[in-house]
Amino acid sequence: MIEFRNVSKSFRTSQGRKVILDRASFRVDLGNSLGILAPNGTGKTTLINMMAGLEKPDEGAIARGARISFPLGYMGGIVNRLSAMENARYIARLYGKDPDYLEAFCRWMCGLDEYFDMPVGTYSTGMRSRFSFSLILALDFDIYLIDEGMPAATDAEFNMKAGSVLRDRLKTATVVVVSHQAETLEKFCRSAAVLRNGQLYMFDTLEEAKELYDYQAKVA
Repeated sequence: MIEFRNVSKSFRTSQGRKVILDRASFRVDLGNSLGILAPNGTGKTTLINMMAGLEKPDEGAIARGARISFPLGYMGGIVNRLSAMENARYIARLYGKDPDYLEAFCRWMCGLDEYFDMPVGTYSTGMRSRFSFSLILALDFDIYLIDEGMPAATDAEFNMKAGSVLRDRLKTATVVVVSHQAETLEKFCRSAAVLRNGQLYMFDTLEEAKELYDYQAKVA
């Protein structure tokens, strides 16, 4: 599970203080995938990074009781001067996994051929995204974090392979996805929330969340 307990988070900008969360409390339980609807600029990436432990709250506490992925597309921890092969084996040791298995899985999933043995710093955005997503699937988490703002892989063959493996993972895992489009959430979630002006409104169904989200968009 992931539990936020009276969590506040804000940033100082040239226009003043930007509030991401204001004393928010909510919980994501295993087996109950959650979609979060939020307009652009409201802090979707910050929220997903806080779930992953990449950013700390200003106030409150975040409890994690499961194996939680880094956000889809996140490249932190990957060393640009090392090849994908070297990065995969290094990360395998960090997570206590078999380096041979992790390297073989990522080679198969990425489809990068000879580039897999070249420095990651030489990769295109799409190649880097494919490698990052391959790592997430190879490590086999309880909760997968997906931020629509992260770069997406555009290779059709990779999308088919990754989509098939992810669907298989989600039979026993949970997903948290943040997006400004309800259509994105429909692929993964039944329950949903709306993030706006520092408040997170939780709903049992995506339809209920969409009603509030659409209403707020009209009156904004």
